[in-house]
Amino acid sequence: MKKILVTGGNGQLGSELRLLSKIYTQFEWIFTDYQELDLCNLEKLETELGRINPQIIINCAAHTAVDKAESELELSDILNHKSVAVMAKWSKENNCQLIHVSTDYVFDGTASTALDEKAQPNPINVYGVTKLAGEQACLRENPNAIIIRTSWVYSSFGNNFVKTMSRLMQERDSLNVVNDQIGSPTYAADLALAIMTILIHEKWQAGIYNFSNEGEISWFEFALAIQEIGQFECNVSGIPSSAYPTPAKRPQYSLLDKTKIKNTFGVAVPHYKESLRLCMQLLQTKD
Repeated sequence: MKKILVTGGNGQLGSELRLLSKIYTQFEWIFTDYQELDLCNLEKLETELGRINPQIIINCAAHTAVDKAESELELSDILNHKSVAVMAKWSKENNCQLIHVSTDYVFDGTASTALDEKAQPNPINVYGVTKLAGEQACLRENPNAIIIRTSWVYSSFGNNFVKTMSRLMQERDSLNVVNDQIGSPTYAADLALAIMTILIHEKWQAGIYNFSNEGEISWFEFALAIQEIGQFECNVSGIPSSAYPTPAKRPQYSLLDKTKIKNTFGVAVPHYKESLRLCMQLLQTKD
């Protein structure tokens, strides 16, 4: 029985994988968060990997607070880059399969059509810079790894845009949401299923893959979809990014092309609205 180590086990994606672990019982699952496996302690990390001795690592851990990362460069670099290098090196030396999760924020946002895996990265914030460094270290240390770039992740677990909007729309009469950043959301449950589809596929094919839900929308349009499904009375208005300055710049356009992951592994990619509806139904039952 192959042992799967999931880092970032209490995050959105880790929590969705934990649910799936009850279905994929042909694997032995080990879920860790920083309490069990401190990725910041690089010297100890290698020893701990040896102790756990997984045959598969799914690295969901990251420093994802995009604005905080601007002032926490060292922490971002360790979590998003240096720890990835250690995991990649260990996995290569120990014949362990590695799936590392990355981000659309490796791009600068100047594209106007969906970005495929060959598109040139050019990050414009610390988070994107450290995640790109992590990708490069991953492929350098272990060319047999799989990297999945994703975007705008939400789930019924953790903190995310869907939960925040649902709450604010019930608390406030009106909301302003940025309308000039374009991409597609990712329901973490769909990404978790895509990862398992890759793991049980008959052929492991290393490289970079994109995954997000189908659809091309702005954050404003995403908010409108949340409002519609939740039947919230709040008045939602679109505003330009310039009216809502943040410490970290965001890419204006980071829609991901999913053709490669569909063709290589037969991964199903649901439309964002379908997945959003499922997630919001779950949230209502949790309330």
